[in-house]
Parts: sequence; structure tokens; C-alpha cells
Amino acid sequence: MPVRLPKGYRPSEDEPFMNRRQQEYFRRKLLTWRVELLRESNQTLQHLQEETNLAPDIADRASTESERSLELRTRDRERKLIGKIDAALARIEDGSYGYCEETGEPIGLQRLEARPIATLSIEAQERHERRERSYRDE
Repeated sequence: MPVRLPKGYRPSEDEPFMNRRQQEYFRRKLLTWRVELLRESNQTLQHLQEETNLAPDIADRASTESERSLELRTRDRERKLIGKIDAALARIEDGSYGYCEETGEPIGLQRLEARPIATLSIEAQERHERRERSYRDE
């Protein structure tokens, strides 16, 4: 049964964590983000296909190639982000969304609002980053 959200609904600490309303809110937020990324990706592809003519000036060509390379790197990052969005949507479906993969504790609404693809609580993320830094420093 679909969950109806009141107009202007925002998840609140006053309600049970990851109730059906909150799950629907984040599902919609993730789907909207995914659609935007796909739209931008399609625009990039269209732009790259239209821009096949080579500029006669070597400096212009170099500039065009540099811009194209930057655009492609950006789209690659966004492609990876879409994968993370899909994984978050799958977690909503299986009921694990919003809970830290490391501790099982709630991630927190503010963190999910800021980064809806988060899989770790702030504390677990900080521990993870400290371990990464210590391994890099060795």
C-alpha cells in the first residue's frame, strides 16, 4: 500500500525512526536525485555527440579536449553515485536503510538528509576515516 506524505513533510526525531513515512520520504528523495543525474548524463552525451567538429586552432582543440575529459570524469563519478543510490533504494526495500552497516545503530536523520546514501553513522564513518589515514601514513 503506497504511503501518502503530507505536503511539506520532513522526517522528525519525534516519530519512530525509519517508519513508513520516513522510508517513503527518503525513497522519493533518492529517486528524484537519480532522475536528475540521469538527465544530466543524457545532456552530456547529447553535447558530446553534437560537439564532434574539431577546432582549427590547436589551443582551442586542447581546451575542448580538456573540457570533454572533465565532463566525462564528472559523469563517471555520477554513474558511481547512481549505483549507490540504487543500493540505498534496495536497502529501503529490505528494511535496512537508515541503519549503520557497521554497528546496526540508526544513522540519524540529519546525516541521511545531508547524505541519503550514507551507510555508516557519523561515529563509524570517523573511525573508518581514521583507520584509512593511519594506513596511508604507514
